[in-house]
Amino acid sequence: MLIIAGLGNPGGKYAGNRHNIGFMAVDAIQRKPGFSPWSKKFKAEISEGELAGEKVLLMKPQTFMNLSGEAVGEAMRFYKLGPQNIVAIYDELDLPPAKARIKVGGGHGGHNGVKSLDAHCGKEYRRLRLGIGHPGAKELVHNHVLGDFAKVDRDWLEPLLDAIADNAEMLVKNEDSQLMNKLALAVGGKADDETTKTAKAAKEPKPAGQSHIRQARHFNQPKALPTTGPMADMLKRMFSKKDEG
Repeated sequence: MLIIAGLGNPGGKYAGNRHNIGFMAVDAIQRKPGFSPWSKKFKAEISEGELAGEKVLLMKPQTFMNLSGEAVGEAMRFYKLGPQNIVAIYDELDLPPAKARIKVGGGHGGHNGVKSLDAHCGKEYRRLRLGIGHPGAKELVHNHVLGDFAKVDRDWLEPLLDAIADNAEMLVKNEDSQLMNKLALAVGGKADDETTKTAKAAKEPKPAGQSHIRQARHFNQPKALPTTGPMADMLKRMFSKKDEG
């Protein structure tokens, strides 16, 4: 079983905030066929469904961001799961808008929701971080994260959320690098992970060349003897004398 927890703040006041992009992502997944309507349990809104043949629990903690771990931790213990069975989706100041990154473990980067998850669930869960950009100065951060996405952000936000929902099975199958490619392409970027580079290199024809053994054989081949000139005359005389003897 996999718990996919989107982080955010409950209530209409916060619904369009940058800080609520995690809620938006799990809302997009929940709209896929096969997921139950939202209900309340574990201090969260939850929806049950299946992806890639595995049971999935979507969660939107209703404890407010700073206490997100209380809800996710409660569900984790109820189902006797560990942090390896959790994917947290949340906003990331240190990534440009539309960029996404995924990793296991790591620091909280000052994100209070992540701090709470670390405290209640352990640190070794997967983190799908969605970039919202940095306002440029520390004193502007609060208003930035609790401010709504601008209309122009829809150009990348909606395709990104749709791509997360369309490729959510990759989260279950641990196909993280492939998922990153899908998300990058969805917002007009390029697939830039090492897996893609390696695969591309493998498909490219190698420059024509010889193995070391073939090169050595070629190097040791006797050169053609000259047929004209002083050297040719000398060789003829040498071999003629041997033949005569």
